[in-house]
Amino acid sequence: GLLLKRCTLLLPTRDRLKYVHKVLSGVSCFKLSGCASPLHCLGLQCYGVFLQILTAGWDELECHRVFNFLWELSNLARKVQTVVSGKPGSARRLELRIRLFCRGVLLSGSRRGDSAFWLTRILKPWPMVNQARLLYIIFGPVSSRDGHVVWQKMIEGPTDETSLKGLADAIKLLYGTEAREWTADDVISLVDELSVVPQEWLMENNARLLLLSGNSICFTFLASKAVNGRAVELARLMVFMVLVCEKDLYCMDWAVKMMHKVCKVFSSPWERKNFLQCLENTFARMLMDMLQAVLAGERDEEDSSFLNLFHLMNAQASFHKEILYMAMGNSSST
Repeated sequence: GLLLKRCTLLLPTRDRLKYVHKVLSGVSCFKLSGCASPLHCLGLQCYGVFLQILTAGWDELECHRVFNFLWELSNLARKVQTVVSGKPGSARRLELRIRLFCRGVLLSGSRRGDSAFWLTRILKPWPMVNQARLLYIIFGPVSSRDGHVVWQKMIEGPTDETSLKGLADAIKLLYGTEAREWTADDVISLVDELSVVPQEWLMENNARLLLLSGNSICFTFLASKAVNGRAVELARLMVFMVLVCEKDLYCMDWAVKMMHKVCKVFSSPWERKNFLQCLENTFARMLMDMLQAVLAGERDEEDSSFLNLFHLMNAQASFHKEILYMAMGNSSST
């Protein structure tokens, strides 16, 4: 990569890229339609490292030209259009190739600022609903057996941090200062749209994604619901965040401090009181539903109904304990 960079130094960008393509076009791994076993092939990752070395220090305009060249060369626009407009999972092999190409060639190993640039170039040409689906294709959970995107993962049951980490890291990247073309509203809308790909997620998975996305995006997302008067939805999401804190062993005082911070967003004492009432009603309703499931004998191999009740009761107790500590601490200090 460094040798080619120096040898083609005096050529225009497009000519340099054509020369790169000429050198590499014989290697099937570098084509979306080439390698017979793309999941176990290092060709795309090697191409990505090569491209990083070649474009290191280039200005943004030149990098735009690089992206456009790659986009046209690999016919990615048509391929992406196929997967984002069709039924999720209907073109599994094509989804996998797009995922591996974007991650291996454009996003893998790049510095944070470079990754934000390339990810923006990949997503921005598409409407928000397609951006969310494309984000899931690139960063969502995949099967450990064949690497294909698992579309039902967020719908069928609570998932773990591993399945959500890629999506959370991408959201943090777009929300960061390096992604200059994204506003906070853009990212919130993308997260909202993502939570219904391909259907509405379980609320616990929404809460876990927000926790993994970091304090800033989490507060901004919750505050947007407070500002828009969606107190019931906000309360339900807050309860599931408390549940995730209990299950994943996060400090419960984080949830209390986040709730306290969100309460300050409400413009009147009545709105604040209504939100807190909704919060307690949601705890009570969920506990009754889970208790009813246990009493009805709805058990599976893992006895999940009893386990869910156990976690929620512990979560509620820990949450209210931290509220009491905060209230008593403030009372003592005053």
